[in-house]
Amino acid sequence: MRIVLLGAPGAGKGTQAKKLIDKYGIPQISTGDILRQNVAEGTPLGKEAKSYMDKGELVPDRVVLGLVEDRLKKDDCKKGYILDGFPRNTAQAEALDKILALLSMSLTGALSVDVPKDDLMKRLTGRRTCKGCGQMYNVYFSPSKNESVCDKCGGALFHRDDDKEETIKRRLDVYDAQTAPLIDYYKKSGILKSVTGVGSIDEIFSKVCNALGVK
Repeated sequence: MRIVLLGAPGAGKGTQAKKLIDKYGIPQISTGDILRQNVAEGTPLGKEAKSYMDKGELVPDRVVLGLVEDRLKKDDCKKGYILDGFPRNTAQAEALDKILALLSMSLTGALSVDVPKDDLMKRLTGRRTCKGCGQMYNVYFSPSKNESVCDKCGGALFHRDDDKEETIKRRLDVYDAQTAPLIDYYKKSGILKSVTGVGSIDEIFSKVCNALGVK
């Protein structure tokens, strides 16, 4: 199983990725994690990435692709991998395909977890976080017993700035603008698999496994 995972913020793709990792023993590869690790370890690519990050600039695709390629060469990727958060556009997807072909590790699928925008808004804007223990709640789906108070530790619940409605709308608009071309790219490649990310976690996971053709 060698897949790219696509899904808007709040779609639950991280939860499904974890279940795939636990069941099939393959790594989830996040460019954010790779960047932080290489910067911390002071690798040549990490140092180059840091030089851009320190200036507040985006790390160039060439550097990110180099980091992804190095990560894919590790032994734990031999059974497969899940790419999460990369590629972000068709130029990156095309460059990635060339690297994967050279490594004989071409994608077997691109999985899109689709959730109606109204549901995404409720999932994201409804989130409340405990200041004391970090426990998460949702005012629509999993509220605390007492409003604004954590069930676990009694701490105060707060609404994070990045969970406010205007911020969420901007994040979803950016995702739509970036991802629509990617969906088309993988559809034309014949490897796009789509599931509706609505229902229980296990119900969605069953749909994910069916879409990927695994048991």
